[in-house]
Amino acid sequence: MSVVLEPLPFAPYRELSNEVLNDRIQKAKDELGSRLLILGHHYQQDEVIAHADLTGDSYQLSKLAADSEDCRSIVFCGVHFMAETADILANRPDKLETRDGKRVGVVLPDLSAGCSMADMAAIRQVESAWKQLSEVIDTADLTPVTYINSAASLKAFCGKHGGIVCTSSNAKAVLDWSFAQRKRVFFFPDQHLGRNTSLKMGITSESMPVWDPHEELGGNSEQAIRDSRVVLWKGHCSVHQMFQADHVAAFRKNHPGIKILVHPECPQEVNDIADISGSTSKIIETVKKAPAGTKWAIGTELHLVNRLKKEHPEQEIHFLSPLVCMCATMYRIDLPHLCWSVENLLNGTIVNQIVVSEEVAKWSLVALERMLKVS
Repeated sequence: MSVVLEPLPFAPYRELSNEVLNDRIQKAKDELGSRLLILGHHYQQDEVIAHADLTGDSYQLSKLAADSEDCRSIVFCGVHFMAETADILANRPDKLETRDGKRVGVVLPDLSAGCSMADMAAIRQVESAWKQLSEVIDTADLTPVTYINSAASLKAFCGKHGGIVCTSSNAKAVLDWSFAQRKRVFFFPDQHLGRNTSLKMGITSESMPVWDPHEELGGNSEQAIRDSRVVLWKGHCSVHQMFQADHVAAFRKNHPGIKILVHPECPQEVNDIADISGSTSKIIETVKKAPAGTKWAIGTELHLVNRLKKEHPEQEIHFLSPLVCMCATMYRIDLPHLCWSVENLLNGTIVNQIVVSEEVAKWSLVALERMLKVS
């Protein structure tokens, strides 16, 4: 930004009505124009999504924003690892060159918007696991694969060690690539996506030990590691972990003809009995293409399910769990934080800026580019 002022204090924004906040956000957007892109992940609250210039999955949003020629500021309404990916892609060397070295500022409206799954795998834990594994097997035969829902440091680890990043949409293609390179895969941080994808590829549960970072050798015997094809990290999404096979059975009993549509981050016992399992984008597209009168019980984040219900009144849509199940960290992004962020940009100040170090960004980009070649 060309002008640097003291950040606007956040506290007063809490006192403003939604009507006032909406007006002020829109005015800031109008003045900043195409220099600003507000990105809204599918799991965000409706009032936040209403201001998003682009909506979608995390990687899709980052790539679209990075490809914008006019954008100079990104406000990412999502969580920390998403803003990191946006910074990596928007400020990659070739992009910086076209802007004469000027960075796109990436803002996370609330820095406490993290991801419980991403937090389950810290870089020091992954490095320790790699060292322990190297004492039992040859890690030259082990491909590290990190889910996009992970810290940039883990993406960089994969880049350095011949590994790759995956999304829930391309996990099978990434695993196919990984096995073509080496004998084994080390998959983190979500065990369910890794297991569900591998099972569909014919890999047995017996050859997929789970690595607990708090236990010696991940809580496994040396033989279990030697016999492994995929070593799964003991991590999960707190939202998708909630869905149970009993929920599926109850809907099928009480709603004859209903179809079960779930995200592959759900546990195996749910994923195995669902009619369709797929990424957030696939869930949205499946409902969009379904004929009127179709009945669904959907196992993913509550805000998205409710949004689908509003957008498709011609269908009968239910939330799969009887319990309220939303992403608490996504929920932290609200209108006061969004308004505070964009008005600071308007005043020449970047608050809550996410900047990935040059070294981490370089190796993360290596892993991400491998994924792009596979997808």
